[in-house]
Amino acid sequence: MSAPRLTEAWLREHVWPLFSRVMQRDGIYLANHSLGRPPDRMAEDVGRALDAWYRDLGDAWAPWLEARERWRALTAQLVGAPRADCVVPKTSAGQGLRAVLNALDGTPRVLTSDGEFDSLDFILRVYRDKSRIALKVVPWRELDPVGCDLMVLSSVMFRSGEIVAELTALVRRAHAAGAKVLLDVYHGAGVVPTDLAALEVDFAVGGSYKYLRGGPGACWLYVRPDHLEALRTLDTGWFAKRDVFAYLRPEPPRFGAGGDAWLESTPLVLAPYQALAGLELTLEIGVERLRAYSLEQKRRLAALLRQQAVRVEGEGESHGAFLSLPHSRAVELAAELEAHGLSADARGDRLRLCPDFLNSSAELEHAAALLGSLANWSRLSADA
Repeated sequence: MSAPRLTEAWLREHVWPLFSRVMQRDGIYLANHSLGRPPDRMAEDVGRALDAWYRDLGDAWAPWLEARERWRALTAQLVGAPRADCVVPKTSAGQGLRAVLNALDGTPRVLTSDGEFDSLDFILRVYRDKSRIALKVVPWRELDPVGCDLMVLSSVMFRSGEIVAELTALVRRAHAAGAKVLLDVYHGAGVVPTDLAALEVDFAVGGSYKYLRGGPGACWLYVRPDHLEALRTLDTGWFAKRDVFAYLRPEPPRFGAGGDAWLESTPLVLAPYQALAGLELTLEIGVERLRAYSLEQKRRLAALLRQQAVRVEGEGESHGAFLSLPHSRAVELAAELEAHGLSADARGDRLRLCPDFLNSSAELEHAAALLGSLANWSRLSADA
């Protein structure tokens, strides 16, 4: 992947053939910010994991765990984690959040924004209603970590795509006030450069469902190195033990080294195989180059939409990888687009449109023309 700058011609020759199965699908897919399109190799990798099971039965644990460790190391490289074991495999971002909440003593005071994705927001509200935490929810621009024990915040807002400005200063302010920070990077990992070590966050959650093209289940919790030994979570299990397969029961319980102490019970073994191909491709191309190409595509699509008298938000570098159209009937508009062969989605009152490197210029032109020519566009866009 040696192109200094991505172009459609280069991608068509070198990258699109790696996605031949999903590229056969009819229609235009602009929901790349949601479920990422998988490379062909993903199915081959999962097949190898299954072959090991059929062939080796119990001995399949050796290649399964080897794949898990490779996935942890590559994920650490992607997000700037200082060590591979800082990346703890989880099945969801929410599982990572619960592990952190269950590592804090007493009734921690948690501060979060009203822009967090439901996977975290719902858990926080349930913990609040069970009196397990004291929760304060404010608009993300009004976050003030003074007086809290844990601040939970996304780096990219999932509805609008806005990137949280001055994040480094906000994290430092939280630490100065004695608070820890959990950052949700799910909505930018793989398409917006991320350096968790530089940010000095205490925890982070993310996964492969979106821009990393690994589907559901391949998620992770990042734990800063100084917390790996200092904190212990109640979300634990026998894979967090020292000498997992020795079946010893020392008192008190002995945990594995580093991040392995944050593992839980018998893990999903297919998820790392499922996620490796997309993760490796992302790293091979480079997140910086993917970001530059994403910004070009957003500018192109936004310009085409303006020609159709459709104005969207999120075009520049202050936003992640998708454009959004504020509208009270965004869900209906998304359904109408789907009926015309264009896959987008809506979150609340925003229609979200995300081109990626598998979308051609012709597709963007067609998508813009479709949005501009809908028979009921003037009615639907009256309050836009």
